[in-house]
Amino acid sequence: MKVQGIHHRTVWLEHKAVVMIDQVRLPHEFRLVRLPTHADTAQAIAGMTVRGAGAIGATAGFGMAQGVLEASGEAFQDYLEVVAQRLRGTRPTAQNLFYAVNRVLDAARSGFDAGGQEEAKRRAVEEAQRIADEDAEACRRIGEHGAPLIAPGARISTHCNAGWLAFVDWGSALSPIYVAHRQGKKPFVWVDETRPRLQGSRLTAWELSQEGIPFRILCDGATASIMARGEVDLAIVGADRIAANGDVANKIGTYPLALAAREAGVPFYVAAPSSTIDEACSSGTHIPIERRSADEVLWISGQTESGATTRVRVAPPDAQAETPAFDVTPAHLISGIITEFGLIEATSESIARVVQERHASYHHRQATDQ
Repeated sequence: MKVQGIHHRTVWLEHKAVVMIDQVRLPHEFRLVRLPTHADTAQAIAGMTVRGAGAIGATAGFGMAQGVLEASGEAFQDYLEVVAQRLRGTRPTAQNLFYAVNRVLDAARSGFDAGGQEEAKRRAVEEAQRIADEDAEACRRIGEHGAPLIAPGARISTHCNAGWLAFVDWGSALSPIYVAHRQGKKPFVWVDETRPRLQGSRLTAWELSQEGIPFRILCDGATASIMARGEVDLAIVGADRIAANGDVANKIGTYPLALAAREAGVPFYVAAPSSTIDEACSSGTHIPIERRSADEVLWISGQTESGATTRVRVAPPDAQAETPAFDVTPAHLISGIITEFGLIEATSESIARVVQERHASYHHRQATDQ
C-alpha cells in the first residue's frame, strides 16, 4: 500500500533493528521508528506503537529473531526462551503473535542443532522474514477472494482497523475493499470510530483517504441504525483470534455489530489469514480477553486547532472504567470467513480444512527449502 504515492510495509527488519510505522502518531504525523533490541520491540507491541493481528505477529517474529541475534555463549538457548516469554507476554489475545514467536523459536532451535549458533541466527532471520512475506501474500489473496462479495457501489460497514496498518501489507477486512476499488466498483465505507482508542477514525479513515476510497466516520452506537435504515449492504471485520469452532475474537464492539447485522439482514463477514486460527482453542469462551488501562476510556488524546497534540480527561475525577479490548462473536452470527484459501463457513469442519491446508503449505515450503 502507498503513503503519498510511496509504497510502505507496516514493519520490517533492517540489519538487527526492527523498523515500523508509529501508529500512535497517526493520522496527524507519519513517522517511522527504529527499535534496536528485542526488548524495544516488545515494548512497542505492548504500548501499541504497532497493533493489528498480522502486524503484531510479524513484529513478534522479527523481535524473536532479534533475540536470537543477541544471544551468545553457553546460555544461548536459555536466552531464547527468555526472549520468547517476554514477547508472548505483550498482548494475550492476538493469535498471530504466538504463531510467529513459536515458528521463529523452532527455526532457531533446529538451526542450533544442525550447525550451532550462527546457523540458528541465520534460520531465525529467514523465518521471521518468511512470516512477514506470507502475511502480505495471504492478505493480498484475501482481497482477491473477498472482492467478488462486493457489488458495484456497495456500502460496506467495518470496525476498528483491519487494513494494511494491521498487517504487513494489504490488510484483511479492507483488502477486498481495496481490490474492489481498483476494479472500478466504487465501494463506499462506513467507518466505526472504534472507542476507546479510535482506530477506526484515526487509522482506517486515514488509510481509505490515502487510497481515495469514499467513507464516512460513525460513532460506534450509530451503525445499527444505519443498518436498520437499509444503508449498509454488507459488513466486513477482521479478527485477532479464531477458535476451532468458528467463534471470532475481534476489537470490542464487533459482537453488537454482528447482532445488528443479523437483525437487519446484512451479511456479516470476517476476513483473516489462517495464521489467526487457533486450532487448540475449542471455542470463543476459551479465548483470553485483554484488559487495558482505564485511562484509555477516562482520557482522550487529539490535536488542538493550533496543531499541538494533547490529552484531556472526559470523565469525572473519581470515575473508574472497565476496559476489555476485545469481544467474541459467536460463529452462528458470521456469514463467512474470508481466508487466503477462499471463503469458508464459520464451522468446525471448514476451520479444520483450512488448518490442514495451512499445515500442508508450510510443510511443502519446508521440503522445498531443504
